[in-house]
Amino acid sequence: MRIAARCPALVIAACASGQGKTTVTAALARLHERQGARVRVFKCGPDYLDPYWHQLASGAVVEQLDLWMTGEADCAARLHAAAQQADLILIEGVMGLFDGQNSVADLAQRFAIPVLAVVDAWAMGGTLGAIVHGLKTYRPGLPWAGVLANRVAGEGHARLLQEGLQDPSDWLGALPRLAGAEGGKLLPERHLGLVAAHELPDALQRLDATADALAATPLGRMGSAALERFSVDFAAPPLAGQIPALLAGRTVAVACDAAFSFIYPANLRTLAQLGARVQCFSPLAGDSLPACDAVWLPGGYPELHAGRLAANQALRDDLRAHLAAGKPLWAECGGMMALADSITLQDGATQPLWGLLPGRVQMQKHLAGLGPQQLDLPQGQLRGHTFHYSTFDSAAAVATRTARPGQAVAPNVGEAVYRQGSLRASYFHAWFASSPAATAALFGAGEA
Repeated sequence: MRIAARCPALVIAACASGQGKTTVTAALARLHERQGARVRVFKCGPDYLDPYWHQLASGAVVEQLDLWMTGEADCAARLHAAAQQADLILIEGVMGLFDGQNSVADLAQRFAIPVLAVVDAWAMGGTLGAIVHGLKTYRPGLPWAGVLANRVAGEGHARLLQEGLQDPSDWLGALPRLAGAEGGKLLPERHLGLVAAHELPDALQRLDATADALAATPLGRMGSAALERFSVDFAAPPLAGQIPALLAGRTVAVACDAAFSFIYPANLRTLAQLGARVQCFSPLAGDSLPACDAVWLPGGYPELHAGRLAANQALRDDLRAHLAAGKPLWAECGGMMALADSITLQDGATQPLWGLLPGRVQMQKHLAGLGPQQLDLPQGQLRGHTFHYSTFDSAAAVATRTARPGQAVAPNVGEAVYRQGSLRASYFHAWFASSPAATAALFGAGEA
């Protein structure tokens, strides 16, 4: 009989995006990691960038939790496994606490994890009490931990905020507005979200500075004994079935660098479970294509590195030969962009790219695609998402399209999945474990 595992846990949520959830989650992880605790951090929903900060803060791999994309059984298994090993589990929410189907509140309530609300209180006074009351009581039975006010001007401002709360026990402290930081925020942003931690030489110092500030709050002063009030019993999930080795004997080459960094660890793990040998290479470092049976070009920031990518003519020729040999190539979002003829940046400059998929990429000032998506293939349904600030004008054949969860494929709705010979490309980011059989098909399983 498999038994439950008990561990203190918090869901760090907010009333909207931009309140400081990532900063607080990373700072809390860093604070306890410095004290010798084993901290496991998860991120709700699709996100490639926040996990870089949480991994730096905790020293452990960060996984996704999403009741639709990864599935409830997957969430239960990951939380149970983490609770067996960790002293503290932190789960950063996405958007607002109650936003969307399968919301952060749904996850917190499903697993009985207390919610810590982070509220940007820079231009706020007693209204904080109304916001906290609403978040706390809107959903009957929602597990609740308290509130942490962010970007607070000083001790007088903090007292004003605290006095506005109906329940004094809700107050878990205030983080100050950081002098000299852009907008008073710790973590810089760009068009797809936060700048990844590995791109900033002072990333750890930034985390330490906020961890130090957090240490002065009631939340930060909680030791292991005090954190027991947030303990959760994570039930043992049923044993998962074995994934068939549909890619046994095959090597999948994966582009891995600053231009192609949107890679879920679980996706690499799924490829390995399918029997594939995963071989990473760096287009930006000038690598040639490793000997392989299939290629995965994941998403990332090709628009920031277009010149260097275009300069790697040897790799472009390798990819051209790979496709000429009829070998599979799956390109997601930024990976698809890199294959285009050219890209026009927001400043109007146009850069050539690899020219292996006809079409032109145009960067946009606003979001061009966002949200959960599913891709139906003959082998099964892949779940995933889309999030991009560019458009792709291509004459390539559209083999199919993605659709919103539970909806049928419709013309000119969802993301196009282009097919040209053995090349398939889309703005769609796939969660491979949602259908190992469909994933294996993307990389050539079943082909002679």
